[in-house]
Amino acid sequence: MKNVTLVLGASLNPNRYSNIAIKRLRDKNIALAAVGLRKGNVLDVAILDKKQPLENLDTVTLYLNPKRQEAYYNYIIDLKPRRVIFNPGTENMEFVKLLKENNIETEIACTLVLLSTNQY
Repeated sequence: MKNVTLVLGASLNPNRYSNIAIKRLRDKNIALAAVGLRKGNVLDVAILDKKQPLENLDTVTLYLNPKRQEAYYNYIIDLKPRRVIFNPGTENMEFVKLLKENNIETEIACTLVLLSTNQY
């Protein structure tokens, strides 16, 4: 897989934005990985419940509140994505600063809006 997007905070609940994002990303044929609290599948995307090493990672799209993000700081930095998208409610200036110090782009945006306006 090339240019993989990691949905971090993925949910099996079809009403959650992370679940909707997985479906919309899949509609655009974007390669996906997903990590959440519970294992399961959304379409053909397996949600893992543990941090996994990933190759060809382009983007991490966050669906975790700032407090929950702390456990993933080193994991995300070590994955060396090109960018991290902070979706609404996930804004975290402490983490933005850490990412920038590690030469990782940050966007405070909504993945669903980016997809719907062809800016993803």
